[in-house]
Amino acid sequence: MNEAVKAGHDGADRRSSYEKKFRRQRPPEPGRLTTCRDLGGAQEVVSEITLGGGIATAVAMDVADEAQVKAGVDEVAARLGGVDILVSNAGIQHIDPLVDLPLADWRKILAVHLDGAFLTTRACLRHMIRQGRGGTVLYIGSVHSVEASPLKAPYVTAKHGLIGLARLVAKEGAVHGVRANVIYPGFVRTPLVDRQIPEQARELGLTEDEVVKKVMLRETVDGEFTTAEDIAEAAVFFAAFPSLALTGQSLVGSHGWHMQ
Repeated sequence: MNEAVKAGHDGADRRSSYEKKFRRQRPPEPGRLTTCRDLGGAQEVVSEITLGGGIATAVAMDVADEAQVKAGVDEVAARLGGVDILVSNAGIQHIDPLVDLPLADWRKILAVHLDGAFLTTRACLRHMIRQGRGGTVLYIGSVHSVEASPLKAPYVTAKHGLIGLARLVAKEGAVHGVRANVIYPGFVRTPLVDRQIPEQARELGLTEDEVVKKVMLRETVDGEFTTAEDIAEAAVFFAAFPSLALTGQSLVGSHGWHMQ
């Protein structure tokens, strides 16, 4: 699970996958907080940013823990001069038919995706309002924000929920110059997706290669995974957009799986 909180005074968030691109567009002075339950992974991102001339810090937190979220966001705001951009990206997955799904697993998925999005948004929005210079809240949804796939009831439900939260933030944040958007990636070859492949193979009676080709990428136009770089480009676009014209809107990056 991870979140990115941008602190400073310019207009775009940075993630390690597009650090070079970002530095060509924006000066490196402002800082960035990356939060993750795997602090080692977050520190690797921090190292990439600092080696490139930026300023960054890492904080471990459970995004579903109110006290940890508040403390983490307050820490970065104090250390780096405020909060301008939130990328709400924390996520986990559970594979089960709905009839076999334990309530505990349902609640765990919703807590990370929805409680986490709410808590990080609230914490960052409070700083953005006090600062008086606007801000951007970006939610990394999924094609499952607008589609449904078997075996993923809590995940699909949670990703749909992010749309409503983003629209609410767009409405309430406008008077403060804060905009909100959702990005819907298709399948991105991350550890989260890699873990699903054998799980779905067992549930569906398929080989792992068949899960990739016949389940995950079947509806794409080219049989290709979306990449982190693809989504990073969309995040930069929304984060750097100069007005409220696109607030509340979403963008799909799924190789044609879902078209709107």
